[in-house]
Amino acid sequence: MPQTPTADVVIVGGGLIGTSIGWRLAQAGLRVTVVAGDAEAAASRVAAGMLAPVTETTFTEEKLLRLTLASIGMFDDFATEVGTASGLPVGLRRTPTLSVASTADDAARLGMLADYLTRIGLESERLTSRECRRQEPLLAPTIRSGLLVGGDWSCDNRLLWAALREAAGRAGVRRVDGAVGRLELAGDRVVGVRLSDGSGIATDQVVVAAGAWAGQLDLPLHLPVRPVKGQILRLDPAGLPQPGLTVRAFSQGAEVYLVPRESGHEVVVGATVEDLGFDPRVTAGGVYELLRDARAVIPMTAEYTLAETSVGYRPGTPDNAPILGASGIDGVTLATGHYRNGVLLTPITASVVAAAVLDGALPDVAAGFTLARFEERER
Repeated sequence: MPQTPTADVVIVGGGLIGTSIGWRLAQAGLRVTVVAGDAEAAASRVAAGMLAPVTETTFTEEKLLRLTLASIGMFDDFATEVGTASGLPVGLRRTPTLSVASTADDAARLGMLADYLTRIGLESERLTSRECRRQEPLLAPTIRSGLLVGGDWSCDNRLLWAALREAAGRAGVRRVDGAVGRLELAGDRVVGVRLSDGSGIATDQVVVAAGAWAGQLDLPLHLPVRPVKGQILRLDPAGLPQPGLTVRAFSQGAEVYLVPRESGHEVVVGATVEDLGFDPRVTAGGVYELLRDARAVIPMTAEYTLAETSVGYRPGTPDNAPILGASGIDGVTLATGHYRNGVLLTPITASVVAAAVLDGALPDVAAGFTLARFEERER
């Protein structure tokens, strides 16, 4: 068996969440090893990078909304710090998000969201069809109404991830390839991790940040995390005009989003929501539906080049909210289950989970997101 190295903390999972936690812990002086997992399949690579706590909220997620709003409030400083620490671009776009509606039913649905946001005191601006096209000239003339949210931004998640890896490396984080198969325990305390190649890392602190794969780990507890497949497209405008804002649309009852990048070479279109486990197939139907809905909202997209099709796996939980903090195993801290908000929740997750590791307590802002909430519901 290969020689066993040691670390103060091992992070299981090297996506945005795991890397940012490792970086924060290394800044605090700990020896950190990140076990990277499958980078090609990570949601951190595939995601569109919307930072949209307001336009993505639903009527049943007020507790999660408070967490996402707290995280977006940290994002500007977080991105600046990552950029300075890494010397790399982070891809943050501080431009508004425009939600639009195509049909009368779509407009009614968007109006209900606007009413809800008003009731809970969140800022948004209702727009007529003409006002929508003034904000985004590429919109189809069939758009009926819209909702402009100035505080919902976007970020090129691939740039942010690369910058975080560089910042973490400069801070001393050791990154190793491979995946963790199981935790090594002595009684009810963690003493290390065992990788799929049989090698081991000795440690008395582990952070599980394995995203959709967290539920696959050999653990003496049940993590209610499942993969929710999403097909997503990347289009290249190839010199043609691209939207200036992130556009979310209700179109004929379907939902689609288009997220432009500052480079002018990419518009991300997504995404399907499929409870099919780790199904890697890009399907003709999935691609067709996304292209159809994108064209209905911004007709110009039909002229773009289809540059990339990909599949990612959102880490879903029973209430679509993350699992943070204590696991019930001494020395094991959880940071998984972020579902569709992994990019958005990166700053606050790094902060609260690092605090939990260092101080033994989860800050109040995240106190409602522990694993214990599912156990309480079963009683």
